[in-house]
Amino acid sequence: MRVVIGEGSCGIASGAKKVRQALESSGISNIGVTGCIGMCFLEPIVDILDDEGSLIKRLVKVSQNDAPRIAQALGADDLSIVEDLWIRPEDAAFLEKQTRIALRNCGVIDPESIESYRSRGGYEAIEKILSSGIKPEDVIEEIKLSGLAGRGGAGFPTWFKWNAARNARGDEKYLICNADEGDPGAFMDRAIIEGDPHTLIEGMLIAAYAIGASRAFVYVRAEYPLAITRLERAIAQANEAGLLGENILGTTFSCNLRIKAGAGAFVCGEETALIESLEGSRGMPRLKPPFPAEKGFTQKPSNINNVETFANVAWIIKNGGAEFAKLGTENSKGTKVFALTGKVKRGGLVEIPMGLTLRDVIFDIGDGVRDGKNFKAVQMGGPSGGCIPLSLLDTPIDYKALSATGAIMGSGGMVVMDETTCMVNMARFFLDFTAKESCGKCVHCRIGTKRLYEILTRITSGEGKEGDVELLEELCEGIKDGALCGLGQTAPNPVLTTLRYFKEEYIAHIAEKRCPAGECAALKRYEIDAAKCKGCTLCSKVCPAKAISGDVKKAHVIDVAKCIKCGACAEACRFGAVRAG
Repeated sequence: MRVVIGEGSCGIASGAKKVRQALESSGISNIGVTGCIGMCFLEPIVDILDDEGSLIKRLVKVSQNDAPRIAQALGADDLSIVEDLWIRPEDAAFLEKQTRIALRNCGVIDPESIESYRSRGGYEAIEKILSSGIKPEDVIEEIKLSGLAGRGGAGFPTWFKWNAARNARGDEKYLICNADEGDPGAFMDRAIIEGDPHTLIEGMLIAAYAIGASRAFVYVRAEYPLAITRLERAIAQANEAGLLGENILGTTFSCNLRIKAGAGAFVCGEETALIESLEGSRGMPRLKPPFPAEKGFTQKPSNINNVETFANVAWIIKNGGAEFAKLGTENSKGTKVFALTGKVKRGGLVEIPMGLTLRDVIFDIGDGVRDGKNFKAVQMGGPSGGCIPLSLLDTPIDYKALSATGAIMGSGGMVVMDETTCMVNMARFFLDFTAKESCGKCVHCRIGTKRLYEILTRITSGEGKEGDVELLEELCEGIKDGALCGLGQTAPNPVLTTLRYFKEEYIAHIAEKRCPAGECAALKRYEIDAAKCKGCTLCSKVCPAKAISGDVKKAHVIDVAKCIKCGACAEACRFGAVRAG
């Protein structure tokens, strides 16, 4: 038997390296490493495999203290010794309900071994193209047949961008991978690079061949050190194997690939700002047209796709575009990866065919909202997206349907919110992010997002006034119409969707000076339910302002004038008698 430990960033953060060290200290020698399989809610994960590599048993939430028992179980060939660590069938269903193409190797192969990737058909797609003499135009046609659209957010047809770059005039062309994943709550691209870097390389090789590029770049944010390390190793292995560099596999096709670590500016997710940064300038968007396909990196024809887009390419070439197109909807083909996060029981990476509903993902795969709370909304598309309420939970996941809600598919962030989330404060959070990340090139984004943030801050601080809602709406429309790039044009979406679906919360904040969710500290009013209070005096003892009074074994009372709204009383109460309204 062989032991494999999930060491993606999520696994390492949960203690996977310590688990591996403890297992090694317990005498287990045959230990391997893999990336994140997507079940982040169960990390650290230890898989027990047979000699052929098939899964015998998956152990979850493993701690370093479990290592001696695991060693004992392996030595005795009796895994019932660690039965308490076995994954539950209902949690195993998290993967069983998915269709994995971009994530097909993540959590399965050793991301630091080219042989591991090739054992699952890796590099067969590029070998098929080069050995069979398939023309670049035929590769593009296969991508067109698949219906693959850019997975970075806009959903633009991949084949069209490739074809535009191929047909552009120029002796030198460039291919660029956008791995500048900046959305709060999104980690799809990071997990793919950490868990299966060779699939990105192979997808980029196929794209480079199709558009006629001999130089390629992966622009990845420096905050992803593990992804960068594994990608560097994969590039070195591919070069050594003759799969990168000059005269690949003995053909006339050459392609050199290198990594550019970005400084972490959100605006560099916009392709022209990314190109500026790649050239060594400050990341600021360019006016379009001309588009990058005509004038991109160093003013030469360039094509940009994101990590997930490239991760689908080799599978499509091997299995055929028609197979990919069988999945999804009429307008949105194939699968899509989502980072399911927030107030959900089973958070992690989810890859599903387009067309499933939000309810399918959040309540079927994600098992619903945690801590017994009620679902309130889901934020789709990060700071550029919007909040979708309970009433629209059966919305199909495709580009057109999500756009109709006021949100967007985006790169794939899916942040679940429960009844304790204030939607006004949520909009403020995202506007704080976009205002700080604005490059400042255009007035509408530089000043408009700041004004939106200031108004939202005033409202959540109990200083909202009549006319603020109308002012927010007016500012949002002005910013959308006047901003230069996608950052500014989509920045108002969180405000517009919360106004559209949760306007009563804005009104409560402004007119009643009340936060219905009880989240905004300035508007909180702590009260003690006399029917639930047992008079234990714990709340009065922890109150730093001495605002609580009452006799032992009798209901206590909070003096609102003295209360500093710290919440210590609510945390101390064992009977749920203290409530914030």
